[in-house]
Amino acid sequence: MSAEDYLRAILQREAVDTGPFSLVRSVQTALDPIIREWAGTQLVSVAPSGSFSKVTANRSGTDIDLFISLKADTRETLKEIYYGLFNRMTQKGYAPKHQNVSINVRGNGYDVDLVPAKRQGPYGEDHSLFRRKADTWTKTNVTTHINTVRQAGRTYESRILKLWRNQGGIDAFGGNDELILEGEDEGGVLAVEDDDVEALAEVAVAVDDVGSLGAVAEREIGLQRLGYAQKKMASVRRLYRTSLPIPHAGGTYPPKPLPHILGGLLSLASGTRPSAHPSTRRSAAIPSSASI
Repeated sequence: MSAEDYLRAILQREAVDTGPFSLVRSVQTALDPIIREWAGTQLVSVAPSGSFSKVTANRSGTDIDLFISLKADTRETLKEIYYGLFNRMTQKGYAPKHQNVSINVRGNGYDVDLVPAKRQGPYGEDHSLFRRKADTWTKTNVTTHINTVRQAGRTYESRILKLWRNQGGIDAFGGNDELILEGEDEGGVLAVEDDDVEALAEVAVAVDDVGSLGAVAEREIGLQRLGYAQKKMASVRRLYRTSLPIPHAGGTYPPKPLPHILGGLLSLASGTRPSAHPSTRRSAAIPSSASI
């Protein structure tokens, strides 16, 4: 069996039905009354998001994400919104779990990540999210994320990277749901706006911003490609980045601290024997080779 056939067999085994009649969607019907009661007149919409909507979901991962959009004039802070929803789910008999920007619950036999967010204006899809681990906030646009990933044609690569990440227990890049990637044809270089494991997994090419993670994906890493990756990561770190305050109905959110930009390498094999020196692997933040 070739390496490609091996990976395709894994993808087939991990396939998820994301169609309009998928049984996973029934969980939204069950949770919708609770969410609407909690949000009241401030609710804009509740819609599937994350890997389920991007068609990059795997059977062994979270089953579905529900993005909860609240109006821009919602008086509660992002932190109060997050913990308010957490407490409401507890009151309703669920056993919610804190994550970074989401709240995990179990409903109708499925894992669900609830993502509460506040619109940044009366119109548009830009939202603000509470980042629990850093006790700060971040900006996201779920519609842009979904369209970018679905149109990029990298569904298989995204799913494989997610499986590799989960198998290795990799959590070096945080855990929020912000997913803005920037890609180049040469070298498959990606840059991600926020320190997000999901962003690394969503290896599809995108267009918006440069942030805190760069990754080079290759079938095999040799010394020439290693040198190219090092120069590319250095060039990303030299880019000028800004962070501005964002006004909202209750005041102004301060500028986000600019995160350190991590660089990484991922391949199915190493072109050097033995594989790259441990110091090289440490500096790259990701092993020089990995199998699934």
